[in-house]
Amino acid sequence: MTKAQRWAWLISTVAATGAGLVLAFLLSIATNNPALYERHYVWLLWVNIVVATLLVLVIVIAGVRLLLRVKRGKFGSRLLLKLAAIFALVGVVPGVLIYTVSYQFVSRSIESWFDVKVETALDAGLKLGKGTLDAVVADVAVKTRLAAERLGETPGSAQSLALERVREQLSAQDIAIVGPAGQAVLSTGGSAANLMPERPSLALLRQARNQRVVSELIGLDEEPAAGGSGAGNARVRAIAYIPTTTFTLGEEDRYLLVNQPLPRALATNALAVQAAYREYQQRALARGGLRKMYIGTLTLALVLAVFGALLLAVTLSNQLARPLLLLAEGMRQVASGDLSSKPVFASRDELGGLTRSFADMTSQLSEARELVQRSVVQVEGARANLQTILDNLTAGVIVFDRQGNIDTVNPGATRIMRLPLSAYRGQPLANVPGLETFAQAVGNRFELHSTSPEAGERDHWQDSFELQTPAQPGRDNDSITLLVRGASMPQGATLMVFDDITELVSAQRSEAWSEVARRLAHEIKNPLTPIQLSAERLQHKLGPKLEGADQAMLGRSVDTIVNQVQAMKTLVNEFRDYARLPAAHLIPIDLNALVAEVLGLYGAAQESGRLHADLAPALPAIVGDSTQLRQVIHNLVQNALDAVAEQPDGRVRICTEIARTEQGELRAVRLQVIDNGPGFSDKVLKRAFEPYVTTKSKGTGLGLAVVKKIADEHGARVRIANLGTGVEGDAAGGIPRGAQVSLSFAKFAPGAGAPPLSATSLSSPGTPAASGAH
Repeated sequence: MTKAQRWAWLISTVAATGAGLVLAFLLSIATNNPALYERHYVWLLWVNIVVATLLVLVIVIAGVRLLLRVKRGKFGSRLLLKLAAIFALVGVVPGVLIYTVSYQFVSRSIESWFDVKVETALDAGLKLGKGTLDAVVADVAVKTRLAAERLGETPGSAQSLALERVREQLSAQDIAIVGPAGQAVLSTGGSAANLMPERPSLALLRQARNQRVVSELIGLDEEPAAGGSGAGNARVRAIAYIPTTTFTLGEEDRYLLVNQPLPRALATNALAVQAAYREYQQRALARGGLRKMYIGTLTLALVLAVFGALLLAVTLSNQLARPLLLLAEGMRQVASGDLSSKPVFASRDELGGLTRSFADMTSQLSEARELVQRSVVQVEGARANLQTILDNLTAGVIVFDRQGNIDTVNPGATRIMRLPLSAYRGQPLANVPGLETFAQAVGNRFELHSTSPEAGERDHWQDSFELQTPAQPGRDNDSITLLVRGASMPQGATLMVFDDITELVSAQRSEAWSEVARRLAHEIKNPLTPIQLSAERLQHKLGPKLEGADQAMLGRSVDTIVNQVQAMKTLVNEFRDYARLPAAHLIPIDLNALVAEVLGLYGAAQESGRLHADLAPALPAIVGDSTQLRQVIHNLVQNALDAVAEQPDGRVRICTEIARTEQGELRAVRLQVIDNGPGFSDKVLKRAFEPYVTTKSKGTGLGLAVVKKIADEHGARVRIANLGTGVEGDAAGGIPRGAQVSLSFAKFAPGAGAPPLSATSLSSPGTPAASGAH
């Protein structure tokens, strides 16, 4: 609403209020002066009609505008309409109620004015007043007649004194003796302003002569003087004929004139009764017009009040709804995400303060949202950094929620476990195939840490677990050692971090066995030569002296001692070689040529068909020590031939192949030795690369340990596995069951290029190029 519109509404309201006040003032005046109201009733009626018409016009315009706002669906129009209706109802209902009560009151009051009892009472009062006045007038007449008779008997010289005595007896205002023409002959009393009494008329004198006495009440019908009433001049005048018995013959008639004032209270009451009776008669004649006048005035007052209330309702609703509409519009904008600056209602009341508070709150929300957005960006950045760190951690990380279900898994955990752990998010770790026992052990460890932590375990625990990974197609069935650390997190979550320390444990064991081998070689080798020399010397000294059975027994004993000493020397040499493996001298090597060179030592096995080679052509050159790798190939081939030695159809196959990534890039060169023997037991699979672990009755158990140590020196990966029982093979003959040992070399000679893709080089890891056996 503009400033001009506010001024227009204010002026209209003041005008309507002023018209109502003027009407009320005129109504109050009309109550005391009906004639004035009656004279100006018509133009007052038209003035009120004009004012009411203007108010109706303004209200209609405001109502039409409001309905148009509602029809257009303008925001806040329904609230404005509701407020206007509430204010109008508050103004109209009490007005109509007051009008109804006032209408009944006015109607009944006017009817009560003209009640029969009132009219009878006024008539009785009027008659009572007349009777009282008539009695006073008659009494004055009788007294005047008696006084006139006494004066007729009084001589002329004593009449003046007798006249004064009569005035005192009658308590008259003035008294006089008048002649036949009404002239005063003798008088006494009277006021200083009027020394002579008023001359009576001749008719009144003739009536007094005929009736002997006549009296009348005068002064009650006169108009009252300004500031006074008509009761001050009211008096009784009596004229009595004076008999002539005491006068001479031919003397003129004389009359006694007496003016006696009427008691003031009696005169006042008489005038009041007379005036009331006269006014009652006038109003009785105009009763219908009076009712119409009062009810019409009341109706006009109601119309002005109602229209003024409606106009005020619209104005107040606009003023009250404006800050509410500002708030509602602001809330709608805030709900839609608009936190820009909001307008403020310029007032000092609570609503203005509310709009200012809302504007301040919106500004604070905007600042808070910007802060939250910045915080979210920072959190997202920190989350991305944390996720990057988790993705690149070599250790496995698993976060469990308060129910013990998997919440977060990093790629390191999947790599170490060799299981798709991400597919089991939202499920317990025990649901992952093969990890039931491990999940139970970890759960027990968490529970133990929460209830009774061990010494030194304040915020986390640490323990190692042996885990047997489940067998899957294309993967080895290995036993891994995990170093697991657990800690509690906020909101009941738990964290588990683990590392694969299998290689570390194996290296520690190898180092320990190397130290044991070195000490054994030192402690055992030194006495072996003296023992052998002592036995040979005993045979040399005692042999010639003994005969027969004794000499034979000595010979057998010495031979036994010498043979065992030689066996012990061989064992000690093997210990020495394992403990003191020389550092690898890495040079470019053709793996196929090295394999062919070693296989030249097994010509008989190849000719008998027990040993078969399947070498991939154009194999990239690797970096290695030819002497150590020759020993590795020899150990693997010999172990395989020993495993199938007792089998009539035993066969061993050695093959090389190229392993590539899915994008076709060179990844490794693999050497595989496969046999169809009995395979490895579970115990051997778990500790196959530790010293002195063997399935041979005469073996030392250092073969695979040396292979593992040499492979580590070359950065190669060595794996063993049992093959399935299904018949697998190729045209050269399949191997239905047995064991497989594979070495994967990832270090290539400088400038060694990968051969083009072929049927052989596309073989997947762990799959023989020709036979496809595993």
